[in-house]
Amino acid sequence: MAEELNNTQAPAAEAAAPAAVNTVRTERPARPFGKRRFESRRKVCKLCAEKMDNIDYKNFQFVKSFTMESGKILSRRITGTCAKHQRQITKAIKRDRNLAILPYSLPKK
Repeated sequence: MAEELNNTQAPAAEAAAPAAVNTVRTERPARPFGKRRFESRRKVCKLCAEKMDNIDYKNFQFVKSFTMESGKILSRRITGTCAKHQRQITKAIKRDRNLAILPYSLPKK
């Protein structure tokens, strides 16, 4: 008798949603675990690569390369320098600004 009830209820369920019963959902294959889509190269401190011990504030062309056009200091994330050299660069930039070799900021147009 339970089978008869199930058989009578099944056509009503199919009539309500015929598309859901007949369609088979295909799933996309998942990406392999641990693989990245984009492999970026690790930034290496170019001052460590050239084995520079100290950064001279008088070499303003070199120091200026670590600043934006507006006068802001570029971060380690952008330049790729290590923490030790970033501190030396910051100190040299601030020293150059104080001596009026580098501007604090550019005038707005």
